[in-house]
Amino acid sequence: MAKILVCLKRVVDYNIRVRVKPDRSGVAIEGAKMSINPFDEIALEEALRIKERGRAREVVVVALGSAEWQQQLRTGLAMGADRAIHVDTGTARLEPLAAARALHALVEREQPELVLLGKQAIDDDNNQTGQMLAALWQRPQATFASQLEVGTQSARVTREVDAGLETIEVDLPAVVTTDLRLNQPRYVKLPEILKAKTKPLAVVPLAELVGDHVAQFTVVQTDPPPERARGMRVTSAAELVAALRQRGAL
Repeated sequence: MAKILVCLKRVVDYNIRVRVKPDRSGVAIEGAKMSINPFDEIALEEALRIKERGRAREVVVVALGSAEWQQQLRTGLAMGADRAIHVDTGTARLEPLAAARALHALVEREQPELVLLGKQAIDDDNNQTGQMLAALWQRPQATFASQLEVGTQSARVTREVDAGLETIEVDLPAVVTTDLRLNQPRYVKLPEILKAKTKPLAVVPLAELVGDHVAQFTVVQTDPPPERARGMRVTSAAELVAALRQRGAL
């Protein structure tokens, strides 16, 4: 396998408690710690392990966003990726289909044998981009991967499904989206961070890939989740049943 393309997204760090803006126009991210989407980090770790086993010669990371997203690309380079591509979207916020179209145009240029993405992003939880990319590319897809074995012409993927685990085999090139239990991403050390500053990072304008971007959806209002109701303590099963009946749960 010559090349693996890994897609990264910049999100608020999962350890941070997000807050809604006072005007409810969105989530307040000013000053918040930003990180690689955890599922995408797992995808990158898997790509690096495939390369370390001699199954790939190059790992390329790509991100679609504003100039700040280069920080996450540099982190990907520090983890071990060979080069990075930043698709500069300016102030535009890409929806899954627009992101998939941009990635498809990039895939046509790069011609990777495998494209890895996280199964979803922890900010919008859409779980759509990987599937849409596979449809546009007209190549096989395997989602929710918890185990991945790559051969010369095919990949064997164990998927997490509602009934348990499902193992399928897909021809390469293919799109694979990664689940939480696939691996544990490596810790990035200071020498790798310094070395990443010298690795190539190309910038490609979004318009060069997909032309003018027009958003299909508008966020009207963002609301925080409702506060949890106050709990109560019971001393017997009968008291529990009575409380549930009183609240209409039985």
